[in-house]
Amino acid sequence: MRHTISVFVENKFGVLARIAGLFSARGFNIDSLSVGETTDPTVSRMTILTSGDDQIIEQVIKQLRRLVDVIKVIDLTQSDYVEREMVLIKVDAPSAHRAEILRICDIFRGKIVDVNPKTMTMEVTGDEGKINALIDLLKPIGIKEIARTGKVAMARGKQDKNLAGKGQGGMPLEEVVSEEKT
Repeated sequence: MRHTISVFVENKFGVLARIAGLFSARGFNIDSLSVGETTDPTVSRMTILTSGDDQIIEQVIKQLRRLVDVIKVIDLTQSDYVEREMVLIKVDAPSAHRAEILRICDIFRGKIVDVNPKTMTMEVTGDEGKINALIDLLKPIGIKEIARTGKVAMARGKQDKNLAGKGQGGMPLEEVVSEEKT
């Protein structure tokens, strides 16, 4: 089963390498990884997509929580959450196909971000199913290149005191980080 894990970490060099090393050393694969700063520049949020049965994922989460720079680990898979990824797709664009490419881009609520005499590049944001459907429609036209961001995700609704935005012990991340600095 695929799991989406959100990991809040201290925004320091080497943290990503330690987390990737944890997965690699135990033979776990990271299917997708996205990292970015939170509202607190000293804290980053990692969204990791991985596969495994519940027992394996539980083991991964426990091991992640033991890492020094990890503040909070949340398996979003069992909760209601929003997920998105972004893709840039460069396609062959002879004049005979340009109108079709523009229609497909419009249907998927994308935008054309680059045009030249031979190719067009579009940007589309959505869930994994939407991105895969777009790719399937563009394959017959001729895809030259694809760049995908990987999944980003967060729990739906207002902040749950047990989920997103909370550090260990239920404190807001800002308090956890400032407490650890003192």
